[in-house]
Amino acid sequence: MNDPAIDTAALPQDGLEHRLHPLSWLFVLLAHLWQFIPALVLLLFAGRGDRNDLYGLIAVIVLVVLSLAQYFTYRYRLRSDAIVVRSGWLHRSVREIPYARIHNVNLHQSLLHRLVGVAEVRLESAGGIKPEAQMRVLRLDQAEALEALVRQRGHAAGGDAPQADALEAPPLLAMSNGEVLRLGLISNRGMLVVAAAAGALAQAGDNVFGMLVERWGKAVFGWFTGFAGEHAHDSPVAIGLAVASMVVVALVLVRLLSVLLAFLQYHGFTLREDDARIRVERGLLARYRSSAKRRRIQSWSLHEGVLHRWFKRRSLRVQTASGQRGEGAQRSLKELAPIATPAECDALIRHFLPEAGWDALAWQPLHRHAWWRIAVPGLLLVLVGTAALAWHVGATGLLALALLPLQLWRAHRIADACGHACNDRLVAWRTGWLSKRWSFAEIGKIQAVRLAQSPLDRRLGMASLLLDTAGASAFGAPLYLRQLPADVARDLSARLVAQLARRRV
Repeated sequence: MNDPAIDTAALPQDGLEHRLHPLSWLFVLLAHLWQFIPALVLLLFAGRGDRNDLYGLIAVIVLVVLSLAQYFTYRYRLRSDAIVVRSGWLHRSVREIPYARIHNVNLHQSLLHRLVGVAEVRLESAGGIKPEAQMRVLRLDQAEALEALVRQRGHAAGGDAPQADALEAPPLLAMSNGEVLRLGLISNRGMLVVAAAAGALAQAGDNVFGMLVERWGKAVFGWFTGFAGEHAHDSPVAIGLAVASMVVVALVLVRLLSVLLAFLQYHGFTLREDDARIRVERGLLARYRSSAKRRRIQSWSLHEGVLHRWFKRRSLRVQTASGQRGEGAQRSLKELAPIATPAECDALIRHFLPEAGWDALAWQPLHRHAWWRIAVPGLLLVLVGTAALAWHVGATGLLALALLPLQLWRAHRIADACGHACNDRLVAWRTGWLSKRWSFAEIGKIQAVRLAQSPLDRRLGMASLLLDTAGASAFGAPLYLRQLPADVARDLSARLVAQLARRRV
């Protein structure tokens, strides 16, 4: 997937219907089997006897038949203005996808794809929950040629002229192995695997963790037995040392696992811009290539956690005008810089948003009582927890009230770190104290402005603004400006609505 020159002659002739790769049915079958692995395992191992084996075999045969049927009924045709996809046997569908409406093109190669020399192609439009077309699978040269064809004809439909030397341009960002190592040390991807393993152990029914601590203590501190007696490993000191050392080893293993996952996912990460399309390629065993039109970026997010600051790094993410969810969202373009220096992140922002004034934003503080609004949830949690402890352990539980000043101090720090900014091009929000985040979007990309006030907000004279873009997730607006003075929030809302009314979508 690294060829600098892509020959569109590898594609089938325009106007004729074509099938996918002859092994397409196998990859469809593997995808189905992956989805139904829990059900198949339950059928095969939940009971005993030949009947369960027979049911499992029938299920696999049904999936094979469905995969073959999908292969024989799936056709695609290239026209000068669109791609036409025909699929289905009993329920037939014909989908026409204009090149100008294809905003994201994603190429995926697992290890098996690379061994066979094929790739999966996903064509996405703005706001679609599913890909407009998912081609499992095409020959690698055909997949790359299709990506080039979409880019060329999409430019032609939009009246743009592609740059002849775009593919020779150096990458905007290329992550070295050292940067991938830093990303693994900073990220907590290994915790997902550990949490899944802990959940599986918890379902075992036995005291697995107690047995693990006991055996670990005997293995690590066995030397202490001959020195202090036969049962020295059962002493509170030995148990405490066993637990502490096991936690340290577990943290080291989690970091090593995070580093391994980072290399698998981000090895060879490169960010390029080809003919006004942003393209990202990454992966060690499985290779991913995602591309999207530059103008389809809707909002931006810059993150700096505690470990990021230790390594003097940040991460830069974007939301594009695509409604992909689940597996499709994982493969869509969303990370411009998984890890980079602050100077590199700022340079990328200036490159993609020239003259937006990101470096010169005038940040405005929150409402002067915002710290109180931020502290309320934590204070209520401490009070409820203290009442529960006092009910169970008596007056000793009231010591938890010592957390109240800590919550108030934390709320003050958060309120001081938050702020909003707006100029003629950008609207931005910053939040966080230990873990900092900057979210911003071009005003022209905002779709709706909503002003919200809770009863407590009205009492304190503050309000919040929710700014939606075409790339907003299902869990909320990409820009949520909280605890602003009510008059400031109303003025900013009126200003944004007036600017939106004068601009084209």
